[in-house]
Amino acid sequence: MSATSVVHGMLTALFAAAAVYALRQAVLTRGCGWRGRGDSLLHTVMASAMAVMPWYGIGDGPSPGRTAFFFAAAALWFPSTAVLRLRGPRWVGLMRRSPHSVGMAAMAWMPVRHGGTTNAQIGGVVTGVLTLCLLAYALRSLTRDMPALRGRPGSAGFSTDLAGTYDRFWHGSTAMGTAIVLLMHH
Repeated sequence: MSATSVVHGMLTALFAAAAVYALRQAVLTRGCGWRGRGDSLLHTVMASAMAVMPWYGIGDGPSPGRTAFFFAAAALWFPSTAVLRLRGPRWVGLMRRSPHSVGMAAMAWMPVRHGGTTNAQIGGVVTGVLTLCLLAYALRSLTRDMPALRGRPGSAGFSTDLAGTYDRFWHGSTAMGTAIVLLMHH
């Protein structure tokens, strides 16, 4: 088995598990509302597509135009639902939802980039910006709950919110995997 096949297998396992987790969130979580269910279903579709992408490539699936359009619409879902939110400052909602929008934008960008319809220099810049945003979000999500960074029990930084910890783990892992796939050559 080649090193590339091992990496593809690890990415497939990561994204398949993330898809199952997101689907579970969409179906079993009570009180998350229409926005939460929509978020989870979009994450399920994204993770499912990412699970097969290393093996088949981007151009082997549905039309690249339709794929790019779907994920571009999904990227717009997150900021638009933050703006439509009735409670709290809208800019806070936009900031919290922007990493999910960036992940969907990366999914929309992949078929365009691999389709060869963009200027190579501009394509490199867009890929680089998306990758840096995904990596920053992944590192923040994955290190936020590390015991040494949380503080001692009873301190202000200590948290026992396991649901939030699981969400941050899966979102951070998916962002890291998306950054890897974004940089992979098919």
